[in-house]
Amino acid sequence: MTSALTGLRHRTLGRIDYLAAWDEQRRLHEAVVAGTEPDTVLLLEHPSVYTAGKRTEPFDRPMDGTPVIDVDRGGKITWHGPGQVVGYPILRLPDPIDVVAYVRRTEQLLIDVCAEFGLATTRIEGRSGAWVPADDRGPDRKVGAIGIRVSQGVTQHGFALNCDCDLSVFDRIVPCGISDAGVSSLSAELGRQITVADVLPVVERHLGTLLAQ
Repeated sequence: MTSALTGLRHRTLGRIDYLAAWDEQRRLHEAVVAGTEPDTVLLLEHPSVYTAGKRTEPFDRPMDGTPVIDVDRGGKITWHGPGQVVGYPILRLPDPIDVVAYVRRTEQLLIDVCAEFGLATTRIEGRSGAWVPADDRGPDRKVGAIGIRVSQGVTQHGFALNCDCDLSVFDRIVPCGISDAGVSSLSAELGRQITVADVLPVVERHLGTLLAQ
């Protein structure tokens, strides 16, 4: 559907296999490049899966032989799975293309969504995503991750926001190649369950933040 608030089409796919969603991303990317489909954001959940971006090092990967899907986005290894909202914006960036500005807009979307649930998050210099700063509960903790690719001026891949996922899955890897910080979720930080169903409509309302003003 196209949101009256954002003017941006989005499709909610439910829980879908990672490779099936990647195929749909690539199909949609070709269509947006060709001008036959409008800018679109895919919103979904994945079954549990680890994916490795182009900068992943061998020591970032699971040591127990857990399968990893290598993908063409930037960044390093991460996890996707139940309890996490994943967004894949397939958007044409304005000229001149400014990838950093697009990442900052994506971060702002995540920060604004977290704020609606009462969680204050921020940016950390040199690290993309939405973060809870270090406090007496622990070091800096990432609740929203970003990994993107831009080809022919159109974006792929995107963001993931941890709602009520099993955080132990991150113990098998060095998430996003960051060993001196943690990973958290809205539920863990706020002490109450916040589900994907709770978060999806809030993300939908904020999708317009992805568009350059």
